[in-house]
Amino acid sequence: MPPPQAFLSWSSGKDAAFALSEARRLGLAEVVGLLTTVNTTHQRVAMHGLRRSVLARQAAEVGLPLLEIPIPHPCSNQEYDARMAEATARLRAQGVRHVVFGDLYLEDIRAYREERLHAVGMEAIFPLWQRPTRALAAEMLAAGMAARIVCLDPRKLDRRFSGRLWDAALIAELPAEVDPCGENGEFHTAVLAGPMFAHPIAARVGEVVERGGFVFADLIEEQAEAAS
Repeated sequence: MPPPQAFLSWSSGKDAAFALSEARRLGLAEVVGLLTTVNTTHQRVAMHGLRRSVLARQAAEVGLPLLEIPIPHPCSNQEYDARMAEATARLRAQGVRHVVFGDLYLEDIRAYREERLHAVGMEAIFPLWQRPTRALAAEMLAAGMAARIVCLDPRKLDRRFSGRLWDAALIAELPAEVDPCGENGEFHTAVLAGPMFAHPIAARVGEVVERGGFVFADLIEEQAEAAS
């Protein structure tokens, strides 16, 4: 049997990107598109704070269509659920019955995703589920993944890590209580290169700001900057 067609929940970060590679490598799904929530107030990827222009470049390098789900700011849980239900029901009507996620080990998050998809007759796929995160981080880096920290929780991680390249040196500097993949919400990344990209994305770190209790590092695509 061929693998099922699926969209991938594209957070713009390293885990979602590696989940795409692994879903393909393991034959778990034929990923036919990316699904991303976008904050309509700031015109950026929700939570990660990545510019829509860089998001579009990621999708172009992956070679898949991007479905953006607009959400307001602030966004209640009810509103978020409604927007996601509408988008996934649309995919279901088009014959797509699976969504791939890059979650690693948070049971409550997995249960939430499965419950919401089940409500519209769809299923979730978790290619990275329960892999030891230190070994997984090493595997990602060995595969050529490059990502920068674009959002962090300063209650869990010092803001000096904001904007830095997520690499072996950074992982070695992380406090013992911080997950090397940031699975507990310590930090979020934007992926700039990897086996899922046709070409790497050149981007520099711009302004670093604190907003809503989180620290965000703006990534500015160098090619777009030069063109302007």
